[in-house]
Amino acid sequence: MGIVRLMITESKCRGGYCKKGDHYLVEDLCPPLCHELWNSIYPFVYALQNGATLDYGNRKAKQFDMECPDNGRVKIHGEYVED
Repeated sequence: MGIVRLMITESKCRGGYCKKGDHYLVEDLCPPLCHELWNSIYPFVYALQNGATLDYGNRKAKQFDMECPDNGRVKIHGEYVED
């Protein structure tokens, strides 16, 4: 299984869980993110860990950008990292 790097690119997190610049390497355990954000990004993380290439703007790439389901208060970037 591959490794996915997650980076918080913007944050107005109500719970204070996410701060701009926080980053995590995801191998097999979920990082310390709130469950709403994790539930939103997990399908993309799992896909990248298992070799997927995703739609990314007008091209295909091994990365994604997502917003928190709480009105986009947190923005996160994920990308596949070569083992």
